Amino acid sequence: MSGNATGDTPAAPLTVRPLGTDTWPAFARLVEANNGVWGGCWCMGFHVKVGKGRTPQQNRAEKEQRVREGRTHAALVFEGDNCLGWCQFGSSTELPEIKSRRTYEKDLTTLPDWRVTCFFTGKGLRKRGVAHAALGGALAEIARAGGGTVEGYPEETDDRSLSGSFLHTGPMAAFENHGFTRTRPISAHRWVVTRTIAPA
Repeated sequence: MSGNATGDTPAAPLTVRPLGTDTWPAFARLVEANNGVWGGCWCMGFHVKVGKGRTPQQNRAEKEQRVREGRTHAALVFEGDNCLGWCQFGSSTELPEIKSRRTYEKDLTTLPDWRVTCFFTGKGLRKRGVAHAALGGALAEIARAGGGTVEGYPEETDDRSLSGSFLHTGPMAAFENHGFTRTRPISAHRWVVTRTIAPA
């Protein structure tokens, strides 16, 4: 007998795959289903300054080009063949446009080897562990790439009710559950968190 106790077909387990030319179509479908992500960013906002003067079509084209050239990294979370969300990561050179940058640079001593900059989960797919799975996948990819120091810049909610878009740099709980340590605050609610990943 198939299905579960309620008669529903059980959901496929979540799997994580890196963003690449083979996973680009699934990534693009999710972005297109969510209005280009926050009005057409296409997850370019930490690569370059987006907004006025840049169109969603330009962002899409540049993102796809970076994928083809291996200049953008993300851990994509799948349920079967459907991409549910992702966690973006990369070097400081690849992802220079972080939030609260002026305060961040004021007390900066050494740039990290890697940054975790952005999370996204598709509309209607939240509260299923996508961010947690994506961060775990990103750290596994970082280990395979040689490891090193990793920084994230999550928001501390402090019981505030926040939308998913406001928390696009990631929830603090996901980072702490993956062994990150708070290093220093860079805004009223945003922290630099760090962890060192050993090579795989």
